[in-house]
Amino acid sequence: MSLFDVVRNALLAGFGVQEKVREFVDDLVKKGELSESQGAKLVREWSEKFEKNTEDLSKSLNDMVAKTLEKMNLSTKDDMQKLNEKIDALSSRVSKMEGTKGEGQEGR
Repeated sequence: MSLFDVVRNALLAGFGVQEKVREFVDDLVKKGELSESQGAKLVREWSEKFEKNTEDLSKSLNDMVAKTLEKMNLSTKDDMQKLNEKIDALSSRVSKMEGTKGEGQEGR
């Protein structure tokens, strides 16, 4: 299971928990243990905390992945493109040199 799958499953579980909190608060309101405004306030506060925690988790994961990639010292797409351009230029020069040598050798 990849890191992405773990994060995705955690977030989906979090959304499931959020729905369960709403159901729980709705039950409390139906039983008369909370007023509708208290229930709405409780759900709103919980949702805000959930959003903040989700954002914090996302930022932490992004930082962790960025640091890990930096430590791995992987080539970027731009690095690979520059290398390909250099290879193409060198291949062209070698081809020209081989052509020049070939012409000189044919005359012998």
